[in-house]
Amino acid sequence: MSMTQAFTPLMRELDRWQAAGRIADFWLRDDDATEPSPALDRLLALCAGHGAPVTLAVIPAPTGDALVQRLATAPLAEVAVHGWAHVNHAPPSEKKQELGGHRPASVVLAELQQGFAKLQGLHAARFAPLLVPPWNRIDQALLPELGGLGFRALSVFGPEKGGAMLEINTHVDLIDWHGTRGGRPPEALVAEIVARLQEMETTGGVMGFLTHHLVHDEAAWAFCAALLSITAGHPACRWRRVAEFTDR
Repeated sequence: MSMTQAFTPLMRELDRWQAAGRIADFWLRDDDATEPSPALDRLLALCAGHGAPVTLAVIPAPTGDALVQRLATAPLAEVAVHGWAHVNHAPPSEKKQELGGHRPASVVLAELQQGFAKLQGLHAARFAPLLVPPWNRIDQALLPELGGLGFRALSVFGPEKGGAMLEINTHVDLIDWHGTRGGRPPEALVAEIVARLQEMETTGGVMGFLTHHLVHDEAAWAFCAALLSITAGHPACRWRRVAEFTDR
């Protein structure tokens, strides 16, 4: 199946939204940025070429001025807090977690506060008060404390649960983590995007697309290019900055 054929269901769905006078909001979250790289350059150029904002979930501990300087020429890039050091503290018998219940809450919250302050100081106007937990996992007991640290929203993977903290989640993951660790088949990705759009008709919300620029293979890049090309020019699709939601 060609890339054009794979995207036919999405084109039909967006045409249906247009006929109904509706616009679907999309947002792009890319995880694990710390420093400039050829892959980051490619992502930023791709987004800029289509006028699509991208939220970079930046790991605070290892990042510094080099990323600040690179993003100075990327006006569509935002920065969110991706935990602290992206270090697993769960035992081998459990799924990986940095923000789980394996350490005192005071320690975890202190790291998050440090990460928030560091990225806000480095990135100023492009900083979004959004927490992206590493591996999309966080101890639920920490959630009531996030607002006191300055966070206005949380972003994990999957359906929003409607808790006390605003959730701006991702719903479709580009990467085949349990197989090739490259881009997933286009037809499967398109089917999930269409399903999310159909769900949004009743629930509202946004269509969150999740990428990891450092592990993209050519299949992943090709899908991203096709997705942005098709959606950015469609009157029923709008790529949004996450700050548009956190600043409300």
